[in-house]
Amino acid sequence: MWRSDVMHGGALNALLLAAVVLCALSVVTSQHRARKLYIELQKQKELAQQMDVEWGQLQLEQSTWATPARVEKIAARQLQMQLPRNGQVQFIRVEPDGRTHQQP
Repeated sequence: MWRSDVMHGGALNALLLAAVVLCALSVVTSQHRARKLYIELQKQKELAQQMDVEWGQLQLEQSTWATPARVEKIAARQLQMQLPRNGQVQFIRVEPDGRTHQQP
């Protein structure tokens, strides 16, 4: 009877050992994957920061290109445009019903 208990206990120990080894391998695999994901997260955060800096630079560049003085200068030099005189300006008012009224 004692021998049967030892055999049964040995099988149980082997089963428990296999379960512990599987759990240990699972923990190691999970930690490795978590490290890889963390490294990828850090790379993406750095990329996002670089894109934020570039976005700020592009906004600054756009505001520089679109200044009214610059647009007016290019319109005058390259397109030979000029501001209209008082008599050349006409205002058109559109009523809610769709009718238009021209004002001098």
